[in-house]
Amino acid sequence: MSSHPTASFSGISVVLLDIEGTVSDIRFVYDVMFPYAQQNMALFLKLHWLEPAVQTAIQQVCADANQDPQTWLGESTDQAQQTLLTHLNQLMANDSKSTGLKAIQGLVWKDGFESGAMRAELFDDVLPALKKWNASELMISIYSSGSILAQQLFFGHTIHGDVTPLLSHYFDTTTGPKRESSSYISISQAMKIPSSAILFVSDIAEELMAATNAGFQVVASVRPNNKPLLETYVGPAVSSFADIAIE
Repeated sequence: MSSHPTASFSGISVVLLDIEGTVSDIRFVYDVMFPYAQQNMALFLKLHWLEPAVQTAIQQVCADANQDPQTWLGESTDQAQQTLLTHLNQLMANDSKSTGLKAIQGLVWKDGFESGAMRAELFDDVLPALKKWNASELMISIYSSGSILAQQLFFGHTIHGDVTPLLSHYFDTTTGPKRESSSYISISQAMKIPSSAILFVSDIAEELMAATNAGFQVVASVRPNNKPLLETYVGPAVSSFADIAIE
């Protein structure tokens, strides 16, 4: 039974969703997805090093670290892979949201999802809500620190099958950091939807406040295993998507 009252919203055209702690238990991300990436990263780099998508992601990792790839990674492929792997492991240990790391994690997860080694878990109330909103002609979009590829893989390989037909747009940190209002303004402009017509759902107070400052309507997702919301967030909160009422 929900511990939070229904939160009602009007004038909404788009529901913009976070992933971890919002549509999926944060433990799936931290206990399944992150360990899979860490355990398979070295072999993945060895097997796919020269592929264009991997090289592009590596360039982004170097840019994120303000490093010149040619001098930082070394001359030999073995040396470059070891230097990069050491850096990526440190980023993962620090739960970094850096764009390059997320790009490489997404490529590793592609193997995992497509092989069937992983299937994304959704809270029980999520799929019924997605179907209801979709039937009501609301656009449903995603904004996550995970790469767009990772988002598409996540929703394309869930325990309920492929739910990507219900989704319209995907945004990641290439749009901007999730705790900066300018990122949400960019999302509004990219979708050509007024900020006030977008409802953002997240478990992170700083993200919700940044979206509020950009003119979005917001609601906090309070789920098992989430960190408590900061007291500075005073907006509506729900523990189930069933408690989100869109007029």
